[in-house]
Amino acid sequence: MSYVKAENILPQEIIELIQKYVDGEYIYIPRKNSNRKAWGENTNTKNEIKIRNTTIYKKYINGITVEVLASEYYLSKKSIQRIILQEKRKLSD
Repeated sequence: MSYVKAENILPQEIIELIQKYVDGEYIYIPRKNSNRKAWGENTNTKNEIKIRNTTIYKKYINGITVEVLASEYYLSKKSIQRIILQEKRKLSD
């Protein structure tokens, strides 16, 4: 996110109104709900995690222990167990 000068985008009367409340301060104006993007939508992260979790589950099914998977993926044993449970539930749905 980058900063944009208010003078470049807002009418003077709106700037003066805003200055009554926040004179010289930084403010954040959130996106409209209709313009918000879901987590991971801008990058491929969501898909990469989905692939990683499927791979973890397949390795577990093939006999790799939770401890080894936790070490290999730098995750806690609880995280590996949660991933395994989620993947197992996906397959049973």
